[in-house]
Amino acid sequence: MYLLLFKYNGSLLDYADNSFKDDKEIVFAAVKNNPEALEFASDRLKNDREIVFESVSRVGWTYCYTGEKLLDDKELLMAGLKVSGQILYFATQQLRDDKEVVTAAVTNKPIIVKYASKRLLSDLDIAKLVLSKNKKCYEFLDDSIKDNEEIINIMKEE
Repeated sequence: MYLLLFKYNGSLLDYADNSFKDDKEIVFAAVKNNPEALEFASDRLKNDREIVFESVSRVGWTYCYTGEKLLDDKELLMAGLKVSGQILYFATQQLRDDKEVVTAAVTNKPIIVKYASKRLLSDLDIAKLVLSKNKKCYEFLDDSIKDNEEIINIMKEE
C-alpha cells in the first residue's frame, strides 16, 4: 500500500519515516515518479547505482546527492552531463581531468569549463569548443593557450 503512495507522488519521500527512505523498492518508486526525490533517500541508497542513475539520467543536477561510492562512476556522471553540464562542479578531480567528461559538460554549459582540470584548461580542443559557444569563457582558459593563433582568431570573430 505504501509503495503506491510513492509510486504516484515521489515528493512524499521528503516527509516519510526514515525506514521508507532506506527501503530500495520505495525509494526507487519515488525517484521514478520524481527524480528529485533522490535528495531524501538514505545515505545507503544514495550509493545505489540503479536508483541514482534513474534520477541523474533524467534531471542531471541531482548528481549532487550521489553517494561517495559512486562519485568516480564515469558512466553515471556522463548520463547526468547530457542533461546538465553544471554537474561537473560535483565531479571528482579525476573526472574533471577526463577530456570526454569535460567535453560533455562544456557542450551543455560552456562556462562550467572553469571547473575543468588545469591540464584541460590548456587543451586546444576544449578551448576551441568552449569559445565557439561562449567567448566570455576565454578568461577561464590557461594563460599558456591564450596566445595560440587559433584561439586569437576565434576571439577576433564576430
